[in-house]
Amino acid sequence: MPIVDYHAHSNYSDGRFLWSMASAAADAGFEAVGFADHCTVSERDAMQRTRARMGFNLDRTYERRREGIASLDDRFDLTVYDAVEMDYDPRDEAEIEAFLADAGFDYAVGSVHYLEDVNVHFEGYFAAKSDEERAALADRYVDKLVALVESELFAVAAHPDLLERNPAFRGLFSRDHYVRVAEAFAGSRTVPEINAGRVLDDYGDFHPTAEFLDVLLDHGVDVTLGTDSHAPDELAPRARELQRVVDEYGIDPVRVV
Repeated sequence: MPIVDYHAHSNYSDGRFLWSMASAAADAGFEAVGFADHCTVSERDAMQRTRARMGFNLDRTYERRREGIASLDDRFDLTVYDAVEMDYDPRDEAEIEAFLADAGFDYAVGSVHYLEDVNVHFEGYFAAKSDEERAALADRYVDKLVALVESELFAVAAHPDLLERNPAFRGLFSRDHYVRVAEAFAGSRTVPEINAGRVLDDYGDFHPTAEFLDVLLDHGVDVTLGTDSHAPDELAPRARELQRVVDEYGIDPVRVV
């Protein structure tokens, strides 16, 4: 089984209780698990409304969560990392950098979740757009992803082709996109993850896809692993899928901490 899961969630964002997730990680055979709960620090009005609606307030609760993580030290036979998954937009870099410097997490995960300040999972919003508009938005997503990687604010870039989950965007990632992103990773300390969040669900594939992963590996890009689990029963089956792809490609996942 994989040794470390760098991307799991708890009740401090949209996952289950810390103790139940840590217990499941230990039962799944992990040596360590990182809780990278969602966090938004953008001051823009649209993102503040999203933050209030979703309840992603880790910037206000991370110290309490840190106490909870510390309380798990003697309870389970695994290391528990105090991490964060930050929503990234180039316009918010100053706020993100200041927050991360002040909070002192073990590591940070960066994610591009929004286009036009709308979550990229929202099929109805994006399906209503024209083919040309969706293609332009896919280009914009890649622009944001490259900016995330080049910022080096994060140890890990989560689910780098997240757009593929949305049927309105599926197939709009091109090989040119893959190469552009791979070149950015090759010149950065930030590493992409192999994300198993939907491999056993409706999407049915890893992030990145096999074609994208091939391009990353051809560019000498290291990768790490994340189950992106939100519930205890997701950890073990997703861990098995990650082990399968690691074995298939002969990957030695990089240690983030």
